[in-house]
Amino acid sequence: MVTMETAELETDLSLFKYDNLEQLPSRYRDLEEAERTARIEAALEELGDDVVILGHNYQRREIVEHADFVGDSYQLSKEAANADAEYVIFGGVTFMAESADIITDDDQTVILPSMEASCPMAGMAEALQVDAAWAEITDAASDDDIVPITYMNSYADLKAFCASHGGLVCTSSNAHKAFEYAFEKGDKVLFLPDKHLGENTAHRLGMADETVEWDPWDPDGKDAEEVVDNDIVLWNGYCQVHERFRTDHVKEVRETHPDAKVIVHPECRREVVEAADKAGSTATICETVENADPGDTWAIGTEIHLTNHLQRWHPEVNVVPLCGDACMDCNAMRQIDPNYLTWVLEELCAGRERNVIEVAPEEKEMAGLALERMLEI
Repeated sequence: MVTMETAELETDLSLFKYDNLEQLPSRYRDLEEAERTARIEAALEELGDDVVILGHNYQRREIVEHADFVGDSYQLSKEAANADAEYVIFGGVTFMAESADIITDDDQTVILPSMEASCPMAGMAEALQVDAAWAEITDAASDDDIVPITYMNSYADLKAFCASHGGLVCTSSNAHKAFEYAFEKGDKVLFLPDKHLGENTAHRLGMADETVEWDPWDPDGKDAEEVVDNDIVLWNGYCQVHERFRTDHVKEVRETHPDAKVIVHPECRREVVEAADKAGSTATICETVENADPGDTWAIGTEIHLTNHLQRWHPEVNVVPLCGDACMDCNAMRQIDPNYLTWVLEELCAGRERNVIEVAPEEKEMAGLALERMLEI
């Protein structure tokens, strides 16, 4: 473990934090769906109320059909906290399982079925890396107070880091409120890790001309003295799914479906959000389709599995993807294979806990504080 330079926290790169996570045993790798489904159902019947399964909106059908709750990441964590289950199996990615561990009771155990389900965007802002950049940026802005905000899609140690410097967490739905909170507390904002959500939020607040990008990987990029001339510093991170959407996709879907309306996630590029009819979180996207009139056409600009779910859940609405499967598929979410779900459930039946996600106590406390500040807004 390494002690941060600007915060009294010890952490490590995410690559090394969960070396206890295991790969799927070979005997589980070739299960057919019928056998797998029967075994999952048998394990769930045996475990009963001792287990709750959370399925993120971006999970495949074979996961969400076994989930007790389906939704976005923080909503699912709250459902886990409200459940009495001893075991929480999170069909999502690492940072989501960490968030569940932060807000659930100490006697609840959070399990991530696959060790490989790690969000690339969260990995673009490692806390140790942000810590080094923070020292440089705050030194250049010695006369100003900078408040860090991290998107929910980040590791627990980055949430803890932000709390230690007076900052907070936000979701895609309340990012604008988090910005307003930060500007009440300080002079400038460092927003991470998603530059597109940050830019779209700045536009919403009428602060588009006051943003600048901080690229920690570009040695020839803007130096700190130049960056702090701006009020909003955007970390150069992004969702690999949502960044693939282009305005050409919007144009093509309008040509193919002249009556279509387009809704995209605010993790998309600014020009895509501008070209769409509406932008919003996964919850907003779901609500929009749910409230649509029969026969309406909605083109969905987010991960393909949510689009597929909406097609099944609302057959009266013409739900179409904004671009093809290859454009919209999240490789990290795909790692939660239903064979993994079978394995961790059967191991629990045998009294063995596999792939437990546990946030360190001090980190958990500080990350919880960042979440509490979000709830205050």
